[in-house]
Amino acid sequence: QVQVVESGGGLVQAGGSLRLSCAVSGSILSVGVMGWYRQSPGKQRELVAKMTGAGTPTYADSVKGRFTISRDNAKVTADLQMNNLKPEDTAVYYCNAWGRVLHRDYQDYWGQGTQVTVSS
Repeated sequence: QVQVVESGGGLVQAGGSLRLSCAVSGSILSVGVMGWYRQSPGKQRELVAKMTGAGTPTYADSVKGRFTISRDNAKVTADLQMNNLKPEDTAVYYCNAWGRVLHRDYQDYWGQGTQVTVSS
């Protein structure tokens, strides 16, 4: 089994910062892209940021210049540093790992999500 566990969410005032962490463990053999997605009530889940195994990041336009994704391939972790938070960043944030276990093709693995609430 593969476990994806997020931590670091919480309540913060607008303009503040939070750091989310994601750890992948279990029987996963290889991980490609790792990323963060978010979903707020009534909206579809959307990409926030992702990073390839080689370290190339991609950001949603709405978070460019404010959020930074990083990862540690050896530890199979991915962090999201969120600065200058805005009320519209309020959502449940999910970690995603595109990985492979023995005898299986690559597939998406998701965490349970962590709530981020930004007050105005």
